[in-house]
Amino acid sequence: GAAAAYLIICGQIFQVLSATGKNLFRTFVIATGIFICLPLALARHVNFLRYVSVVSVSGLIFLVLAVAYVLSKHGPDSTISTSTFWGGAGDAGVFVYMNCLNLVVFAYNNQFNVPQLTGELRKRDMEQVSGVANLSTISVAILYLSVSILGLITFGVGQRQLDTLVLDLQPHANNPVVIAALIMVMFSTLMCFEFHIYPIRQFLAYTVRKCRGRGKDEEESDEKLMGISMTRWLDICCATGAVTFAIIIAVRLESVKYILDFVGAFAAAYTSYVVPPMWILKLRSRPTSETGDNAVMQSQPVLNWVVFGIGLFFFVFGTYAALAD
Repeated sequence: GAAAAYLIICGQIFQVLSATGKNLFRTFVIATGIFICLPLALARHVNFLRYVSVVSVSGLIFLVLAVAYVLSKHGPDSTISTSTFWGGAGDAGVFVYMNCLNLVVFAYNNQFNVPQLTGELRKRDMEQVSGVANLSTISVAILYLSVSILGLITFGVGQRQLDTLVLDLQPHANNPVVIAALIMVMFSTLMCFEFHIYPIRQFLAYTVRKCRGRGKDEEESDEKLMGISMTRWLDICCATGAVTFAIIIAVRLESVKYILDFVGAFAAAYTSYVVPPMWILKLRSRPTSETGDNAVMQSQPVLNWVVFGIGLFFFVFGTYAALAD
């Protein structure tokens, strides 16, 4: 779902910059998926992307600066006042607020990338990893807050808000600053696509390997076809299937909002709020080596159950809101 959303954003950027409307949207999405995303997804490891990740983040920062530039040139939108800034257009129901929360959950939910990334980095101690996590969370929060406030003031509320910030920038598509920002955002989303495909590919490869009854480091002894092991061939098939599925979703839906609302509620909320407290409770239910006693919910059990309850609500009602809206 997330990978499909990135393809849709790339299609919207092409739509804005080329001024072709939706005529070539699907063609561009399919071509981008096949000729750019698929070859990158076939790489064995993801660590080569670290060289471009800084450029990718810089593109998002430049987008915030571009929105601020548009605001400075044209001033606040006519629909913005103190009441609309804090309360919106006044026609938002409970489903709208729930879907906004789904988007927030999705925006911060990227931990499924962590196993793949950390598995290819040099070993770090807990203090270093915690420092990176805190720095990235704070940085992302500042970035999200900045673009939300600037986008709201610049493009207004209600019907003035389109599917994405990319479409909001369409009236200013002839400005060189906006053009540069959109090109950098396209590059950034393509890199994000790859970071989302790799964990999917890794999970599929693990599942196939287990079904074949093979171990983690047995690729060298595997059968070979055209000089390439069957393990690698199956890995390529998994990557191709994941990218193809993302392309199909992007072409069929053509809306980022629908995807992010659903993924934020159904997948992100479940993995963010439901799974972690259950893991903690399960781990703390094991006997301690020091006493041999059963330490069921020994530490912060109430907090774990509260987070679990909130996550279950997000999962159930959030999914219903995403489907009903």
